[in-house]
Amino acid sequence: MTRIVIAIAAVLALSACNTIKGVGQDIKKAGETIEGAARK
Repeated sequence: MTRIVIAIAAVLALSACNTIKGVGQDIKKAGETIEGAARK
């Protein structure tokens, strides 16, 4: 039973990291778009 709980916790932790990484990439892309518009 303990192994199942640890496995579920690990999966949730990894999915949270991917979500945070995705948000970071979206923010970076938005910043690049704003920077490109500012250069014009």
